[in-house]
Amino acid sequence: MKAKFTLLAWFMRHGILQPGRTVTNQLAGRGQRFPPPEDLPARKLYPSKDMEGECPQEANGSHPEQREERPPTSDLAMDDGSCAGPVKTGETVITEGKAKIIFPSANEVFYNPVQEFNRDLTCAVITEFIRLQLSAKGIQIVVPGEEKIEKVVVDLSEGEEAGLEPAPDGEGAEQAKAVGEVCKEGVRILEALAASGLRSIRFAKEVPGLQAVVANDFSSKAVELMARNIQFNGVGHLVTSSLADARMLMYQQKAEKHPFDIIDLDPYGSPATFLDAAVQAVSEGGLLCVTCTDMAVMAGNSGETCYSKYGAMSIKGKFCHEMALRIILHSLDLRANCYQRYIVPLLSVSADFYIRVFVRVFTGQATAKASASKQALLYNCVGCGTHHFQRLGKMTSHGSNFKYSAASGPPVGPSCEHCHQRHQLGGPMWAEPLHDQAFVQRVLSALGSNPGRFGTQDRIQGVLSMVTEELSDVPLYYTLDCLSSTIHCNTPSLLQFRSALLHAGYRVSLSHACKNAIKTDAPPSILWDIMRCWERLHPVKRERLSDTSPAFHILSVEPTLQASFTIREDANPKSRKQGLKRFQENPEAYWGPKARAKAGGGISTSLQDKRKLYQNKRKERAEDRSHMKNSPCKRLKEGSSAGAEKCCPSPEVAPEALKTESPPQ
Repeated sequence: MKAKFTLLAWFMRHGILQPGRTVTNQLAGRGQRFPPPEDLPARKLYPSKDMEGECPQEANGSHPEQREERPPTSDLAMDDGSCAGPVKTGETVITEGKAKIIFPSANEVFYNPVQEFNRDLTCAVITEFIRLQLSAKGIQIVVPGEEKIEKVVVDLSEGEEAGLEPAPDGEGAEQAKAVGEVCKEGVRILEALAASGLRSIRFAKEVPGLQAVVANDFSSKAVELMARNIQFNGVGHLVTSSLADARMLMYQQKAEKHPFDIIDLDPYGSPATFLDAAVQAVSEGGLLCVTCTDMAVMAGNSGETCYSKYGAMSIKGKFCHEMALRIILHSLDLRANCYQRYIVPLLSVSADFYIRVFVRVFTGQATAKASASKQALLYNCVGCGTHHFQRLGKMTSHGSNFKYSAASGPPVGPSCEHCHQRHQLGGPMWAEPLHDQAFVQRVLSALGSNPGRFGTQDRIQGVLSMVTEELSDVPLYYTLDCLSSTIHCNTPSLLQFRSALLHAGYRVSLSHACKNAIKTDAPPSILWDIMRCWERLHPVKRERLSDTSPAFHILSVEPTLQASFTIREDANPKSRKQGLKRFQENPEAYWGPKARAKAGGGISTSLQDKRKLYQNKRKERAEDRSHMKNSPCKRLKEGSSAGAEKCCPSPEVAPEALKTESPPQ
């Protein structure tokens, strides 16, 4: 009898049984047989609880063949006592895309609605990646909304009307895979930090060609909620919940030679601790999706912390958002090189308060040797903001062979040639293109053929359209306001400055990372010549300039180029002409990062409440003295008036102290 009660207590402590209900009913409601006690602690990956019976799992993480034909259970068909029970008091149902998740009112599991753009973009990119992967195997994927709609290909470079491509006509129907079906030759996806499981559920309900999706988290509360959401959406035949350390799970899959085809890393903060395991656990040519939200570190506020996490020194500058993208790509490639692997970026995006990169990982010793020539140090002038790149390595070709050697430099002198100020050294960072333009065009084409697929589709199309317009071989950018403020003159319009560069014979583009950015292959001397010509049209008061200021040194040089600010037709980019949603304004207040989920499940103080609490905390607030102490002075308590005049007055004084100070009758 004692052993029986000990076993029941163990089950209740680990959340397998609930108090107040019989063992038979609970195990039947959870949809799994009574497991031997010795097997329970060793279980790391377990399927979601299905109402119709046990959902066994094969050794490779996929599910048996007979589950492929099982229709998903209804959203309303749930048992009260199971962990996938109905919505409880204090819980809400959140709808995003085609998924519905149960979310608790307490901050036990992290969820941020701002990241819907991130999740929509990920679904779009993964769909096209799977289309490429399975087309080589003769398998066609079918996305709802694409069957009878012709694909619209937007060629922004030519500015012509959208071309038409015939949509998939259903040839080879036996090889077509629809959303929600298990594809034996499909891809395996790992969401290493799944939280509520929303992203994994959206993969199962919106992306075709999947073999299995593993939704992992290290929080037992998150995994419990994840299992309920999987059952709530009826995707237990595709999505498997996992309670494990994400790094150990990826190392285990790599050791078992069963890597994932797609790994998604979207942590709260920095993904640095997961990158080493991720570049090893992804398959050959697989896709790695990484999000970084520690932008304060990557944008130059804490360069030494950035070096400790990513192996690169970040510096402050107007180009900080693109610099952050190049730093994370450098870190990924550096970790991959340790295992004779290398990365190929497909898409790199800076949006809101985070950055998101999609890279493929390949193995090749010869190609990995060229990685040094893909990295560069950054010399940035602290006075005028002029920057130069210094490659770490040099690769020269000799017929069909390549020779690798150290690069020669530096590209700058002891001080800036334009303003005579010192340089800051940043990096190393990725100096190659950030995007695969052909792949981005495929994603745009798929979005055009399926309007209304995503809630943030207009913004995705606007951002990707700007990506296709960017100069891929020009790292970083300048901003119009920074160029103008350096010489203390008013700012030319975007079309005027772009026209001046085009008249001078140079290429120019915008950047999706900054609204007023200028990417150009023109050298810095040409940029300052254009600004000198602009200053002549709009002169500044030079007598007010200091002899040591950057503006004095720059304007004291005569321009060698006579810039023309006549607006050209090709100065206005196509995405700007079409009025696409490129830089979205925040739709509501406090649009940004949310508070971290607490292990105990308590309600965390909102970020705006914290800001109000600590705002001006070092300044005395004369109008509000409620935060001051209400106790009287210690000397007054003791009945001594010596030194009382030096004490700060308190809002209230004890009556005893007043009696002591009163004169005797």
